[in-house]
Amino acid sequence: MTIYVQKLLYLKDFTNIDKTQEMNKNYPIYKTTFIDDMRSLVEEAAQNFSDSTAISYKEKYSDKEVKKVSFTQWRDDVRNLGTALISRGLREENIAIVGENSYGWCCSFFAVMAIGSVTVPVDKELPSEDIDGIVSTTGCKAVIYGKSAEAKIKEVLDKGGFKPVEILISVDQDGSLEGVDMSGRSHTSLAALQEEGGKLYAGGDNSYYDYKIDVNKLASIVFTSGTTGKGKGVMLSQANIGLDMTLGMYNFDITRKTLHVLPPHHTFGSTVNYVGHLSQGCEVYISSGLKHVSDEIREQQPTHLILVPAFLEVMNRKIWTTARKTGKEGMLKVMMKVSDALRKVGIDVRRKLFASVLSAFGGKLELVICGGAKLDEDIIKTFDSLGITILNGYGITECAPLISANRNKYQKPGSVGTPILACRVKIDNPDENGEGEICVKGPNVMLGYYNNPEATAEVFDKDGFFHTGDYGKLDEEGWIYITGRKKNLIILSNGKNVYPEEIEADLQKVEGVSEVVVYAGESRVQKDKITIVAEIFPDADLLADKGVKDLQSYFEDQVKILNAKMPPYKAVKRVKLRDVEFQKNTSRKITRFSIDKTID
Repeated sequence: MTIYVQKLLYLKDFTNIDKTQEMNKNYPIYKTTFIDDMRSLVEEAAQNFSDSTAISYKEKYSDKEVKKVSFTQWRDDVRNLGTALISRGLREENIAIVGENSYGWCCSFFAVMAIGSVTVPVDKELPSEDIDGIVSTTGCKAVIYGKSAEAKIKEVLDKGGFKPVEILISVDQDGSLEGVDMSGRSHTSLAALQEEGGKLYAGGDNSYYDYKIDVNKLASIVFTSGTTGKGKGVMLSQANIGLDMTLGMYNFDITRKTLHVLPPHHTFGSTVNYVGHLSQGCEVYISSGLKHVSDEIREQQPTHLILVPAFLEVMNRKIWTTARKTGKEGMLKVMMKVSDALRKVGIDVRRKLFASVLSAFGGKLELVICGGAKLDEDIIKTFDSLGITILNGYGITECAPLISANRNKYQKPGSVGTPILACRVKIDNPDENGEGEICVKGPNVMLGYYNNPEATAEVFDKDGFFHTGDYGKLDEEGWIYITGRKKNLIILSNGKNVYPEEIEADLQKVEGVSEVVVYAGESRVQKDKITIVAEIFPDADLLADKGVKDLQSYFEDQVKILNAKMPPYKAVKRVKLRDVEFQKNTSRKITRFSIDKTID
């Protein structure tokens, strides 16, 4: 249990060893690696883990061969790329990275920051005009792009966009912008740059190392995906990113191999999956895409995963759907109860008892770290009964992103855990239930919003606390409980507050609810009238198997049962069914702003 006190001294204004750790002195803070900056991370990982596999992936999912890159090779590839970027005049410049998750994306992310430049990760799913808007607004001098973004890159160039860009770099060797008016810009590939940088380094060019990185300077501009509208550019330093992972990883006893399925342009995908894991010597297998995830989990047999709730909801649904179709649903429930009872007397046979269920997840999965949205406690209990620990946590892009987490053997139901070391949390303007806006102060909190001082001033109070926009409360031991998002809050005419997430969590437990969003319905006729609406995307196949023919009546009856258990002001007044899934962003969060909330 080593804490690098000498390196944490300058954090003394933030540090609070929370009450939970004082009360549980026998529960360890796990050994971790202190991350000074991204270049040091890469170098130290190569020294500490050398020939162990850092990154593994397939060029195409259909390939039989899995490419494995050692920590030493990864270090060399990052260094060579960084050296070439410097030789091209890209030191201390803004550089966009847009495209699918790949080894090249990972190398680019670290190389750009290792040379003192600023990464601007861009969502490849954005329309071409939005990609151009981000790249141009942030003044990117270079764009590194993947195959999946090539068509949009061409579209932007054909329309005369990317005004500040001087060089375009393809992650793929066969990437081509043939026939496109480059307007004097150069074009090359990542492989060509790495070869170029390797030769320069071998010839004595030490520019990659002969540079002092200022960890407090801007290092990354991450545009929030936003589920309620346009995102803002969150400015993070290398200190924000590195310390968030250093202090956060004390909480976790992570296993040897994970599978990277989250979009890399979000901090959960880049910071947690890459920075946090590679610094600890964990192998990161890069998924070939969402449609392959289930097969990849079985094939690659990860020992832990980093996921958002949407993935776990699907996994949970598959478990019960399979059990139902094979006629084993009842038996599975009985076995889980028996297993839970045995564990209370110190007998744990979950891995053997549920081996057939666990085989669907590769057979070696032990742990899932989940964040990004509220997760149903029943799902956590189900996986725990089967032998997979789920650690629910809380993070936000503006906090790089981790704020709190449950721990391997220390959790509280319904909570998103305790704050990571050096992170202070308070509740602003709490009501009679202790609920208010969650505010955070610590070395992981952003520098501000890019070119938006007004928005930055709005979210920081006079004491330097960042206002997250999330509502919640703290218990007497400092554990955080999230109620909902401030932007989603429904305020009734009598002044009562309704958190739609609470009602959604209850509705999600109704059999046949695949997805649900609760909102204030807007009447075209009576403009001031607020009606609480539950819009549901049903699991029609499951209900058909159950003999349910009238879906509308079925769900209205279920809502009446739920309403009877709630205060009258929280009652859902209208049920609306939909034929297709809700629109989602690349983090698999439902984009609430895209929902038509009119009810007349």
